[in-house]
Amino acid sequence: MSKRVLTTESGAPVADNQNSATAGVGGPLLLQDQHLLEKLARFNRERIPERVVHARGSGAYGYFEVTDDVTAYTKANFLGEVGKKTETFLRFSTVADSLGGADAVRDPRGFALKFYTEEGNYDLVGNNTPVFFIKDPIKFPDFIHSQKRDPFTGKQEPDNVWDFWAHAPEATHQITWLMGDRGIPASYRHMNGYGSHTYQWTNEAGEAFFVKYHFKTNQGIRSLSAEQAAELVGKDANSHQTDLLQAIERGVNPSWTLYVQVMPAAEAADYRFNPFDLTKVWPHSDYPLQRVGRLVLDRNPDNVFAEVEQAAFSPNNFVPGIGPSPDKMLQGRLFAYADAHRYRLGVNHTQLPVNAPKATVAENYGRDGAMATRQGSRHDKNYEPNSYSGPAQTDAALSAPLAIHGWTGTHEAPAHTKDDDFFQAGELYRLMSEDEKKRLIANIAGGLSQVSREDVIEKNLAHFAAADADYGKRVREAVEALRED
Repeated sequence: MSKRVLTTESGAPVADNQNSATAGVGGPLLLQDQHLLEKLARFNRERIPERVVHARGSGAYGYFEVTDDVTAYTKANFLGEVGKKTETFLRFSTVADSLGGADAVRDPRGFALKFYTEEGNYDLVGNNTPVFFIKDPIKFPDFIHSQKRDPFTGKQEPDNVWDFWAHAPEATHQITWLMGDRGIPASYRHMNGYGSHTYQWTNEAGEAFFVKYHFKTNQGIRSLSAEQAAELVGKDANSHQTDLLQAIERGVNPSWTLYVQVMPAAEAADYRFNPFDLTKVWPHSDYPLQRVGRLVLDRNPDNVFAEVEQAAFSPNNFVPGIGPSPDKMLQGRLFAYADAHRYRLGVNHTQLPVNAPKATVAENYGRDGAMATRQGSRHDKNYEPNSYSGPAQTDAALSAPLAIHGWTGTHEAPAHTKDDDFFQAGELYRLMSEDEKKRLIANIAGGLSQVSREDVIEKNLAHFAAADADYGKRVREAVEALRED
């Protein structure tokens, strides 16, 4: 077997990779040492800007297998036949901290899934919670600013966190999730994933349904207490990454069962909750879970930077049979996610191996820009329509059209009969056992008691009391006890 030759980026052989060229023995370096300059310049550019949110992540490849017939609801090809398998890539993440943050922290977890389908890539971007803190994307930058490092102190500030929540009563439901037992998963394998948003499915007959996705872990739910998490962070800040990597390397492949809730489109207008409000769930008694298939992770990436950090997910990557709903947060993310990747990775990020289609070929006229690799032949045209057999539109809509009416302008979301910011948070609290309630109260009080302004504390206490009188009373007593110490 011949020895492999080290080369420069341009393919020229490297004579010495241990010593830089100098002006004589011990002399200064030479500007003509192209190999040295190329290595240093490349090193300076090896890292792209980290994600503003979901920066700290882990990922793995796998497959999705259909186990139940859902063709009555969607014409999506990858869901069209029981037993059909589709290659996938799943990225887990924390939300608020930076790339160097610890895994075992109290924070929602991203659950971003890419299906490499025969009709193009379908991206499902969700979290490990079925709801979120806000319901309008215009609040999103402000919300994230309040949760991330303060520009003066350089650290997360309880004053900022709770001040925003004091002015966002709709966050009470998600706060109750986050401060409860599931706020710190024991590992990525031991948590559920949710599409969180409401999506639209369309069947072959053109009938529309609204759906919510639930990925239930087959490993069972396991979570950490605040004390257990603090101990684990001290031992291994990369605990979730370590667990996922080692499990798959051992052949212990994690899996999730996908269920959906299905709402006929005609029922949305009169449903007791706004079905497009990201701070609300659909009770299972109203729309039971229906099994769809099984997601399995069975292969680790070869290069975390190239595959996990350069993986780009966008909820506007739909396939025929699946489309958006009027969910305002989803509508905002249809733009924001794709734009974030254009900034971080460049306009041709979809040509990177982890992002490129695998079961089909991308055919379009977007050929130029930085790092373009898909050039085509010299006879291919870069405009459409054309007379040279270039790719053309199908005239077949991906999903059913949404009816709209009324006047343009800035509007609050329409109110449904049971819509308020506190009812579902109270329902969640009342479902908890006494031990779960004690831990929830302790977790909330631990953060809220550190807030410096009494009016901010009072506004938040009023939210918990509005959700449930006992909830509010116990949080107040716990906060007062901590502030007296």
